[in-house]
Amino acid sequence: MTEKHFMDGIGKWKDEIIAAGLLIAFAFFINRGIEIKGLYMDDLYLWSCYGEQTFGQFIFPMGSTRFRFLYYLAAWLELAVIGNHIGWFVPLNIILNGCIAYSVYRFGKRLSRSYLMGLGCGFLYLLSRMSYYQISQVYGLMESLALWAALGILYCLLRYVDEKGEGKKYLIRSCVLYFAVCFIHERYLALLPLIYLAILYKKGKKKAFWFLPAGVFAVVMAIRVLTTGGVAPAGTGGTNVAETFSVMTSIRYAIDQVLYIFGINAGPGHLSGASWTESPSWIHVQIIAADLVLLVLVILAVIRVIRDKEGRLKYLRDISLFVVFIALCIGASSVTIRVETRWIYVSMTAAYLLAAYLYGMITAKPEHGKVVDIKREVRKAADKKAGRQSAVLCGGLFLVYIIIMFPVENYYRGQYPNLYFWADQQRYNSLAEETYEKYRDEIFGRKIYIIGNSYQMSDFTARTFFKEFDRDRKAEGTEVHFIDSIHDIGLITNNMLVLKEDPAHNAFQDVTDFVRNLKCEAVYGYYRDGWMDESAEVRVMTGTSGVIKLEIYYPGELTGSEISKISLNGEPVRDLVINQNTMKLEIEAEPNQIACLRFDNNFYLKDAGEQRGEKRFSMIVNFAAD
Repeated sequence: MTEKHFMDGIGKWKDEIIAAGLLIAFAFFINRGIEIKGLYMDDLYLWSCYGEQTFGQFIFPMGSTRFRFLYYLAAWLELAVIGNHIGWFVPLNIILNGCIAYSVYRFGKRLSRSYLMGLGCGFLYLLSRMSYYQISQVYGLMESLALWAALGILYCLLRYVDEKGEGKKYLIRSCVLYFAVCFIHERYLALLPLIYLAILYKKGKKKAFWFLPAGVFAVVMAIRVLTTGGVAPAGTGGTNVAETFSVMTSIRYAIDQVLYIFGINAGPGHLSGASWTESPSWIHVQIIAADLVLLVLVILAVIRVIRDKEGRLKYLRDISLFVVFIALCIGASSVTIRVETRWIYVSMTAAYLLAAYLYGMITAKPEHGKVVDIKREVRKAADKKAGRQSAVLCGGLFLVYIIIMFPVENYYRGQYPNLYFWADQQRYNSLAEETYEKYRDEIFGRKIYIIGNSYQMSDFTARTFFKEFDRDRKAEGTEVHFIDSIHDIGLITNNMLVLKEDPAHNAFQDVTDFVRNLKCEAVYGYYRDGWMDESAEVRVMTGTSGVIKLEIYYPGELTGSEISKISLNGEPVRDLVINQNTMKLEIEAEPNQIACLRFDNNFYLKDAGEQRGEKRFSMIVNFAAD
């Protein structure tokens, strides 16, 4: 290897490292603020299955409506690495999608023969509003892996049809990826016709080439029958596609997805963040301007196809692969009861790559036949100049598109809180913040009382939520109870935690100290750990019976002359002779009222190690009220 070749190699690797670094950095920047601190619903159920099932049961869920063993394998590895570090899910999702963005960059760079165009595709992939699920949910891993594999199929088929030889290895790779993606998400079963279209374009004469995709499909179907009991994929939300399918609805959903690709949020706000009609007028103007830029790029591509007779067939063939890929992905996402924006992400990414291909097509140097040398040189010089002009024009158009769409995508990212699941994720993030993040392992074994249940937390979530933070996955003794008001519980003890729902902010509030002080407020001379001075006053909120229970403990030696004079609301109720080290007492008061108890003790603990107030420690008193 010559020094020049070595330095060229170093330069190429430097460019790749810079591209990867920029994309990873942008991935973290654009997704800042997205967090998973607590799991719920599907994510929590997945976590629960990981802990309760064997490896085989988790990876191969026989009899389930879905059989995604490759995704479950990836999820098992992810859950094994993360353990009880729930906050790691989002960074891992970001890193994974940064890697996908790098693949998109490489793909776009190859199609356009331009470093900057490829980089633009990678940035657009990360910028897209459609990435919300892949970043913010544990199940985002499934969508990310499926998208990656689907794009891999498209890449392999383009290489297959463009190879001068048989291109057998690319066909085999596409079939392997097809098998894989079918067991990441069954939606991509629909990509089979794309493989046959590529074989048709290649004019493959070997029967093995035609039988290979069919054989893979047959194996996939056989596995599905054995594991799920049928071939029809399950729909979203627990539905069955065969039962809910409607031709007219599917056509409408397909049209909606095409509009999404051109920047128009055709779906309702709870699925898209903000619908087209809910979006401000400046967003409409920006999107129309971006679509006009794309229209100019398409017109330039059409002109190139018309003029370049020699390359026309190849261009149309490759473009049709992109279009059919997008159409099949759209079709597969249109057959269920709704269209979620995350399902369009793969089609959107393919559209970005198609734009990169059009750039490469427009700026490609035309082939020249064998003509007189002078004429050939003149044509080559003219084509070189035209190529530079086309590159500047098309590159400028793509840059303008990115500049226009950046604030649009950023705006729609700001509408994520309107998504149907976002509020719940915020609530359980808040629940984690107010409990485990604040108390760490001390939360385990506590009784957690939540005032209200407007969030409709399920019994499963209440039983399982706190287990995810425990290294042993048990959270033994931790209980969640829902109450209507603070009158439903007695005085606050050290093993209790009281939370209040805050629907206005989709959050929980830790009101333990507030309720503790309200239930048992030390006016003076009484402390949270139970110590009482020679003189003390305590306000206690009584329960439904009005009975206040006292447990008194004197840790010193008794002489028999120790007396505690107790008053209730200013009226003497008892001169209690402390004749035992541990005593119990009940005082009757009005129900559901604040009772003011005053203690005047004629004794103190002589060997007390500290003094907190003006007077000395006298005894330990614990209060209870039903």
